[in-house]
Amino acid sequence: MPKELYAPASRTAGYRDYSEPELGPKQVRVRSLFGAFKHGTELIEYRDESPFKDTRYDSEWQMFVPADNPKRFPRGLGNMIVGEVVEVGSEVTRLRIGDRVSAHSPLRETCTWPDTALLLTPGMPWHAAVCFDPVCFALAAVRDGQVRLGDNVAVFGLGAIGMLIAQCAQHQGAEKVIVVDPIEPRRDLALKYGADVGVDPLKADAGAEIRRLTDKRGADVCLEVSGNYNALHHAIRGVAFGGNVVAVAYPKACTGGIDFGREAHFNRPNLLFARGCSDPNREHPRWSWARIEAASWRMLCAGRFQTQEILQPVVPFSEAVEAWRRVDESPHGSIKLGVRF
Repeated sequence: MPKELYAPASRTAGYRDYSEPELGPKQVRVRSLFGAFKHGTELIEYRDESPFKDTRYDSEWQMFVPADNPKRFPRGLGNMIVGEVVEVGSEVTRLRIGDRVSAHSPLRETCTWPDTALLLTPGMPWHAAVCFDPVCFALAAVRDGQVRLGDNVAVFGLGAIGMLIAQCAQHQGAEKVIVVDPIEPRRDLALKYGADVGVDPLKADAGAEIRRLTDKRGADVCLEVSGNYNALHHAIRGVAFGGNVVAVAYPKACTGGIDFGREAHFNRPNLLFARGCSDPNREHPRWSWARIEAASWRMLCAGRFQTQEILQPVVPFSEAVEAWRRVDESPHGSIKLGVRF
């Protein structure tokens, strides 16, 4: 039987057998070739540190309320898969056997997907396809932050989304892109991909350094993608008077590290929370999550983003459990964990 990766309990990973359902007329069967994890959100869920561990979001009240007996585990692990179509349903006309397709999915050896799965263009690398999810959120964050031609932009946190936000800011015509991350190889890769300056927040006052690099003005837009509240604090310190601070990451509960009584109070930045998948979009009705996804996929197909070195390391599926444990225990050792089947 095929195997999939899952978490039977908090901070526990393993493999389990599963059975594929009978193929429907508008479905395709896929043999998995490559996959990737979603580090930020997925790690918080894996560690059972998300708000959903004991509350639920009430869409009517638009707030979190206590959850009755929340069942968080077992749960699948992994975010996206690229695979080859090996069987098609009787009514499928868009896809053919042998096509390479991609979709959101836990990591498993085979998949049964609707015929609307994303179709890779000829020659499109797999690592671009599994970066679809971070590109979507990067695009949404940069649009929410209103990054414009000539702006100075600071990006805090260089996971996959932060790496791609830095590239989006370049596409928008930012004059200077400053990246902030304590992990030197991440800063080096962002600089290789076109960012202008890297800042180590463990060796410098990041907020003050951003002001120094912008003639004391501060960045027009600071985007916080690490989920670290101290980074959000420095994003507020480093943003220009009346500038935009965009909270992109999905953080765990706030236990300190942020001060709203100093620069935040005096410089009056706009604090925006970016979550592109929450419709209505800020630019509704022109923009929606569906449009963000469609635009992101077209740009990936066109090769607009550098993604190959974001996927590191890439391990065999048989080693994915141990590799994910290493990511949990030592996040600095990976940007976005890739898997080959």
